[in-house]
Amino acid sequence: MRTQIADAARVLHGRRIAFLTGAGISTESGIPAYRGEGSTPRRAPMTVQDFLASDTARRRYWVGGHLGWRSFGSAEPNAGHRAIAALERAGVTGGVVTQNVDGLHLRAGSSRVVELHGTMRGVTCLRCGQAYDRGAIAEQIDARNPWITVPENVVLRPDGDVAPESTDGFVLPTCTVCEGMLKPDVVFFGEFVPSDRFRVVEALIASCDALLVAGSSLVVNSGIRVIERARRRGLPLVIVNLEPTRADVWADATVAGRTGDVLPALQELLA
Repeated sequence: MRTQIADAARVLHGRRIAFLTGAGISTESGIPAYRGEGSTPRRAPMTVQDFLASDTARRRYWVGGHLGWRSFGSAEPNAGHRAIAALERAGVTGGVVTQNVDGLHLRAGSSRVVELHGTMRGVTCLRCGQAYDRGAIAEQIDARNPWITVPENVVLRPDGDVAPESTDGFVLPTCTVCEGMLKPDVVFFGEFVPSDRFRVVEALIASCDALLVAGSSLVVNSGIRVIERARRRGLPLVIVNLEPTRADVWADATVAGRTGDVLPALQELLA
């Protein structure tokens, strides 16, 4: 792996780097991935179509999401997050595009972060547009459902969800302004990344000279779109991931390893 890291450093040396990160960078903080090492047993993810169409689906989401959010919020940035933040302070990186909704890059100290798939920190009313902090909605859920307790041995799933045993009797949170339907500020499966957000991604890529992918299998199309924008500009591409990815064939260098090991090593060589 040392040779791979040295090769990656040679590709990136003297360049302003844009980062694209995925679930693999957060598995070392205790947040599981959908696939690959550190993933949880597969379960059908919530789709936006199901969420909008069914009270039953919304109850399942909010019970699981509420319990998971309690555990999700205790996760801390790891060495990979901190290395990226340090490279920003050193002027080596132009910013981070992350597919994660955990907010760990911001908590690690990165300031130029585009949360491609949204964030668990916010909730919005789909009727009137009122915005809420997730903590305020958690308080409402607790008040309406005082019987809810965090079960022992919670199995946390990607995006801060758990598998609830039952949703019987659960009272959904609603907008305090218009009593409309609430939705977390995350991009569900079947939902598109907002166009204005992707324009920010394109501007970030345009301001950099190289792209480093860290901890993403690039199975989700939004990640491939970022790769395509970098390729159109002819940017060198480095990929750090435990398993092969969809974009390895285009990479100038690949490193098969944990982001928590590889990124601090690259930080030392580049900063």
